[in-house]
Amino acid sequence: MTDSKCYAAIDIGSNAVRLLIKKVKNNENLANKRLSKVMLLRVPLRLGFDVFSLGEVSDAKVMKLRRLMKAFRQLMKIYEVINYRACATSAMRDAQNGKSVIKKVWKDTGINIEVINGQEEARMIYNNHIECLEDRAGNYIYVDVGGGSTEINFLINGELVQSLSYNIGTVRMLSNSVREGSWEQMKSDLTRLTADFQGVNIIGSGGNINKLYRLADKKDKKQSRLPITSLQELYDKLKVLTLEQRMEEFNLKTDRADVIVPAAGIFLIIAGIVKAEYIHVPVIGLADGIIDNLYAIDLKTE
Repeated sequence: MTDSKCYAAIDIGSNAVRLLIKKVKNNENLANKRLSKVMLLRVPLRLGFDVFSLGEVSDAKVMKLRRLMKAFRQLMKIYEVINYRACATSAMRDAQNGKSVIKKVWKDTGINIEVINGQEEARMIYNNHIECLEDRAGNYIYVDVGGGSTEINFLINGELVQSLSYNIGTVRMLSNSVREGSWEQMKSDLTRLTADFQGVNIIGSGGNINKLYRLADKKDKKQSRLPITSLQELYDKLKVLTLEQRMEEFNLKTDRADVIVPAAGIFLIIAGIVKAEYIHVPVIGLADGIIDNLYAIDLKTE
């Protein structure tokens, strides 16, 4: 593994915790080289179910998180990661014992977890431009639906004009913890931002929209586009099924079968507001944005 540079991102979300490792060959022109995925490990700790109902991360899940971070540390050593960043999002932002948990992880592993705010999370997701620049020409709402929050970036002709974050997420919805004011604020902001623009479509990121894209019957595989009409059809099928039926009929894991319905609902609401015809699904997320930022910093120092 010494012939390549490896970067890592740890994304501690409300539904799952992820370790993503990517590499770039040392003997190639870094400016023209795309990072390639070495490994992605996803563990559904579901911290948000504790935080959004109890106000804090339970002792049992604190222990699991500490054990998981120890495993991630060893994996980063095995892959000779030269730089990493660990970011926690909505659940840890809200957890009353968040600072205590972070201190325990640091003591156990030396991994420094940063709790990032919604605006920074939105900007980091936007940072995927290194890997999908060609996908952002035109006017887009760049949407990442997570367990605890939804991050939105508004792009005009590929240029970022505003980043927004709302406490609307799949785990929050399942926990009945989304405030009506959050929906109203999101609808108001999106209506205002897109009022003077036509042909606004969505770039979607996150595990749920990736899965919805794969499950949909009608889609544009060449351009990785999911028509809103196709998403609506799939949503209508999923929402009337029980959790067990979704798992059986669509081959979903438990931790995906419950959150996928509210995720589809959030995307459909946003699509309705901005009058989008399709969602472009380039299979990206916060972890990609974290690594892209590390990579971009290295490019500047080359």
